[in-house]
Amino acid sequence: MRKSFWPGFFVATLTLLGGCSTLDKLNPFSTSPTKSKPAELVQLTPVVNLRAVWQASIGASEEFVFTPAVIGNSVYAAARDGSVARFDDGRQAWHISAGQVLSGGVGSDGKLVVVGTPKGEVLTFDAASGKELWRVRVSSEVLAAPVIGDGLVAVRSGDARIYGLEAADGKRRWVYQRSTPALSLRSHAGLTLAGRSVLAGFPGGRLVSISTANGAALWESAVAIPKGATELERVADVTSNPIVTEREVCAVAYQGRAACFDLNNGNQLWTREITSSAGLDADAKAVYVSDDKGAVQAFDKSNGSSLWKQDKLFMRGLSRPLVLRDTLSKYVAVADYQGVVHLLRTEDGGFAGRFMTDGSAVSADPQPARDGLVIQTLKGGIFALSAK
Repeated sequence: MRKSFWPGFFVATLTLLGGCSTLDKLNPFSTSPTKSKPAELVQLTPVVNLRAVWQASIGASEEFVFTPAVIGNSVYAAARDGSVARFDDGRQAWHISAGQVLSGGVGSDGKLVVVGTPKGEVLTFDAASGKELWRVRVSSEVLAAPVIGDGLVAVRSGDARIYGLEAADGKRRWVYQRSTPALSLRSHAGLTLAGRSVLAGFPGGRLVSISTANGAALWESAVAIPKGATELERVADVTSNPIVTEREVCAVAYQGRAACFDLNNGNQLWTREITSSAGLDADAKAVYVSDDKGAVQAFDKSNGSSLWKQDKLFMRGLSRPLVLRDTLSKYVAVADYQGVVHLLRTEDGGFAGRFMTDGSAVSADPQPARDGLVIQTLKGGIFALSAK
């Protein structure tokens, strides 16, 4: 049996093999009347001018999540209706139709543009012209943006397999597969490249480093340990992308923990109890997490101790936080279910600025850009924002 819920900015379903049960207790975005109302936004006197450098439109995401790819001054974006486009400083360089429904993307390295379909097709286009180069099929729907590096296109399918495809022609180099729990979240969790390895979080709270050369697991560590009397209570999945700093990789699990590990060997550095479906980011001093109650929390990157907590965005369905590197890491941005982008001070979590997009939810992770960040909304609005 498969039951689905639409949480506004985040699509997730629970796949249960056998039996039926309510999923409200596992849904942090449930519309049940017993749920608390989202916090109203407080009046803000901005200290930073968070503004749109440019904006464009690509088409609606609907039930899927599309993450824009930012390469230099170019932004590659996709939509459910098959639209794929490139924008250079906001000017549309090309726009094509894939001729079918899309469900995942966009991955790009500035040479290739890669998207996926609900039927498990991986479509690859030339980044300069939009011309199709090759297509291959994997075992299940593609819900996350592929990643490209080391001559490889790494693609995650909905059945938790990871495919390493040759960037030149799509030929399969390897496939990584592991067993998963009977009950797991269906999410748009993707992959993170770190040199010659691919980092991926899995159902059951596991984080794995996979060799780009042959698909072998280099190491495996536990972000969270499932606990509880029932399978529902034991869901502890990594539903967001791991993030990599100089020597560490950090990840967070739903109904689990945030944890950082040594990038080379997977040795655990620290953990903190927290639940997050959205994800995390980090700078030289701290790890920032959007939890499932709408709070943004900061932890010391060296030992996991609490630094601050911003809880005035209660139940507003926050996106993954994004540290703005071009502001000397003074600010971290999060977006919410109404398409509002909030800028917080990394020093203490206080509000520094705010920007209203098109009023629709931000379902994709905010992406770093040269002058700030790029946001894609559920309606398909693309906003390049600058914080100065």
